[in-house]
Amino acid sequence: MSDEFNMSMRKFLKQVGVTSQQAIEQAMRKSGSGTKTYEAKVVLTIDGLALEHMVTGTITGADS
Repeated sequence: MSDEFNMSMRKFLKQVGVTSQQAIEQAMRKSGSGTKTYEAKVVLTIDGLALEHMVTGTITGADS
């Protein structure tokens, strides 16, 4: 793949990672989650490529 493609994909994935972490942290602070464990799922879709990719995992809160 081209350098332009690689750079645009890395930029997109970095934005997804940073903004997702911020949203999760904010939601967990708001809920006072303590050490509760949450099942998480991310679904990535790309229009025009008929792509739907799912990633699942767990996130465990920690008292601050």
